[in-house]
Amino acid sequence: MPVRLFQTVIYQMQGALCGRAAGVLDDAGNVIASTDASVIGRVWEKVAEIAGTTMDAFVISGKTFKRLGRGSKLDYIVFCEGEDVCAKGFAGLISVSLSQLKHYYDEKHDKISFIKNILIDNIMVGDIYPKAKALYLNTESHRVAFLIRTLDDEYASHDVILGLFPDKNKDFIVSINETDVVLIKETKEDVTLKELEKIAASIVDTLSSELMTNVKVGIGSVVKTINEIGHSYKDAIIALQVGKVFDTERNIISYNDLGIGRLVYQLPTKMCELFLAEVFKKGSIDILDSETIVTIQKFFENNLNVSEASRQLYVHRNTLVYRLDKILKLTGLDLRRFDDAIVFKVAMMVSRYLKSGEINI
Repeated sequence: MPVRLFQTVIYQMQGALCGRAAGVLDDAGNVIASTDASVIGRVWEKVAEIAGTTMDAFVISGKTFKRLGRGSKLDYIVFCEGEDVCAKGFAGLISVSLSQLKHYYDEKHDKISFIKNILIDNIMVGDIYPKAKALYLNTESHRVAFLIRTLDDEYASHDVILGLFPDKNKDFIVSINETDVVLIKETKEDVTLKELEKIAASIVDTLSSELMTNVKVGIGSVVKTINEIGHSYKDAIIALQVGKVFDTERNIISYNDLGIGRLVYQLPTKMCELFLAEVFKKGSIDILDSETIVTIQKFFENNLNVSEASRQLYVHRNTLVYRLDKILKLTGLDLRRFDDAIVFKVAMMVSRYLKSGEINI
């Protein structure tokens, strides 16, 4: 429990205590918060000894003390100046207020820590459901992970995202490191990819406008139970990693919209190298110049339509045909044939994957 929260509450109560000094000690007798700043840091060992017994409230040296904790466990000790009924009442009120604050803080902290432990595989599968029940979390809700990565080491993104999704009972915002924040959002069963991308777009727009930072969002798959949110988080990681290789211009990438890129990303290096060697028997894909690569990409974008591709390339149809014949001569693949076009498309992606350094071995 942060000491500053206790100090804030004690300071705000100061006006209602009729000028009496009051404060909080930890279980070792250290004064950690007080209306009288001069006593903060002092150690009252005798108070701690008495509070460690079963006594709920007691008086020492003109001050009334009250234990704060559950059962025999001592968490903190509240004190108020005076030995009269008013001092006892003030100590009781402070104790109730701080007890509720501590309960709220611990519950919130425990939930976030619990969710983070699921994400990073730091909890046994068999412990997830009992812990979720103890924290009053819905175990069967549909949820999806959004991995928000700021490219400028922007720590403030957590607070901004928290403001966007304030429902702490359904949505959880977890800081992973200095660049990554994960939003675990409860959603409806039939949520569409378009709806998820709309949520991601609102995150990107808000962070970009408020923090002036570059943002990428990976969207995981929708899962049905709380023990599966780790899978959704890992899917979101893969979405960003694959997007880094194959969709460098997009700042929102969904795992369920990766297409062939997801398959290529899962291939081991050796298999990729053997595939390229098999496809380009006459040489390497690197023998193709930039103009040829642009031609191929535009040809693919227009579904192998020679006329439309030549129009968008601002070249004569016969010029495009000549370039395609040149590609056939260099690679042995006729891109006007669907099967050859598919092979070449995958080969280009595999080559880009190998050059990216994002390798799975």
